[in-house]
Amino acid sequence: MEQVHTATIQYTDYLETYTARMQQNGDGWIGWIREVPEVKCAASTQAALLKTLETELHEILAAEWEAWCKQFEEDVNAGRLDVLFDKALEHLRAGRCTDLFDGDAGI
Repeated sequence: MEQVHTATIQYTDYLETYTARMQQNGDGWIGWIREVPEVKCAASTQAALLKTLETELHEILAAEWEAWCKQFEEDVNAGRLDVLFDKALEHLRAGRCTDLFDGDAGI
């Protein structure tokens, strides 16, 4: 069995670091990202594989983000988060919150 090589992929859009794992497979290379099991690729060279893994990772993370945003919007529109809004408003009115946009808060 061939040695597994690793490379770090810094994904600044999501403030995450992922580890690409690559292994020679006959004349080509196979690779995967353990943190995102859907990302599995093959290429003829290690450099091409790393580029393909980065592209595939970006596409999957973007699709997950879009799905999350869509679900969040549906939840808001359906009133599923109203109870959380009411609870937060109750805490704010009772003085149990810190204003993050207050000049004294350092933001």
